[in-house]
Amino acid sequence: MDLKNQPLLVIGAGIMGAGILQIAAQAGHTVFIFDQKPGAAEQAIENINKTFQNLIKKEKITSEDANVTLSRISVIKSLQEASSVKLVIEAIIEKLEVKRALFKELETIVSKDCVLATNTSSISVTAIANGLSNPQRLVGMHFFNPVPLMKLVEVVSGLETSKEIAESIFNLSITWNKTPVHAKSTPGFIVNRIARPFYAEALALVQEQTAPIQVIDACIKAVGFRMGPFELMDLIGLDTNFAVTSTVYEAFFFDSRFRPSIVQKELVDGGLFGRKTGKGFYDYSENASNPTLPLVAEKYTPIYKNLVVHGNGNIKKFISEQLKENNFTFSENSNSEWNGLEVDGFQLRETTGQTASSLGSNVAVFDICVKTEGQPYLAWACSKTASAQWQVDASNWLLHLGFKPLRVEDRPGLIVARTLSMLVNEACDAVTQGVCSVEATNQAMKLGVNYPAGPFEWLEQISSKNVREVLNALDSFYRGERYRTSPLLN
Repeated sequence: MDLKNQPLLVIGAGIMGAGILQIAAQAGHTVFIFDQKPGAAEQAIENINKTFQNLIKKEKITSEDANVTLSRISVIKSLQEASSVKLVIEAIIEKLEVKRALFKELETIVSKDCVLATNTSSISVTAIANGLSNPQRLVGMHFFNPVPLMKLVEVVSGLETSKEIAESIFNLSITWNKTPVHAKSTPGFIVNRIARPFYAEALALVQEQTAPIQVIDACIKAVGFRMGPFELMDLIGLDTNFAVTSTVYEAFFFDSRFRPSIVQKELVDGGLFGRKTGKGFYDYSENASNPTLPLVAEKYTPIYKNLVVHGNGNIKKFISEQLKENNFTFSENSNSEWNGLEVDGFQLRETTGQTASSLGSNVAVFDICVKTEGQPYLAWACSKTASAQWQVDASNWLLHLGFKPLRVEDRPGLIVARTLSMLVNEACDAVTQGVCSVEATNQAMKLGVNYPAGPFEWLEQISSKNVREVLNALDSFYRGERYRTSPLLN
């Protein structure tokens, strides 16, 4: 079914509904808007008009464009007024029974060939379709906020969704200048499922007192993320983020991989939701004093007799180039089983997930470097039995390699290696289970949550072997099912 330029109905005039209303009208559709709350639909149109006025001032659109778009929108007082539409997009409260009741009512109003779409972000499309006389025409059309700016649309198919219907929504999304991806209706779909470790591992690190929040955020941003996990949770709202995690956890029958954090729950219980309440992990009140990064020591000229660069691949190449630039004399051991730098028998290793203490006395480990250029902050840890001098020297060598080292407690996987490995692992599980394709996964995570790379793009950089090593080290250290590896990695 070709839905291009067909009349449609948007139900729900909240933030998401208003965004959908705007882009549909801009794409040329005649759009009806319905909301049970008196005045809500009119307010949504007024807000769209304000947006247009700002765009006119910035010369992004013309007054004529704005007027033509607004002329395509009509507020209706009853659903019966939109009986002729060919598409209905629902953007109401996230409650299964309310959505299910709405679509049952719509079946008695719209034509049999009208497509029914839900903007749900977490409820099973299959469950919403349960009880409909024609569940084949119900499909998920999950937009991301703010709708006019965010490119991603998850096209979610329930067990009975027609392939033709899903494809028609996929094609329609393209005409709306969106990037659609197909997904199977499973908890969290693509983005909300795969993104869980980004928050979960950071929260676990804080609970274990591995590193403070500002250090974790800095290290994560150093590899290309626009925001650290704690900054992002504060922006989303801790209540919202916690609710999504809890929903996914319950939907996966309490799989430990998705277990919510008591650190986050404590803040939610205290009404500390982040930016919208003025305080969360960070304090947003006027003249607030937030934690700062620890000072990085000044470089000093190292004294050494024998310098050896171990391993192969990008990090070995990077270390060698940095040493050459700084006029250090060194040799290379490309057959070594580890990557990093050896200084007179003392080892500075790129993490493979194991703790420094488990590797030897005078060993320090540093986080993986998926972005060696312009990566200022780097987590590192030292063996508990390392000499006092090596604890100082290890940090100094990282400074000479161009990093700003941030010391953390000696835990497996440090920060970036642990987080990226779990993101990759979850993405692999989603693909293994037929939720989405590799390409869809990469697109969804880059467009839906602005990741600097897709999980499978990271996998190409890190390698399956290295991801398995990190996950196996985490599994060995913590025990349990949380860090089991996806079959796709084996």
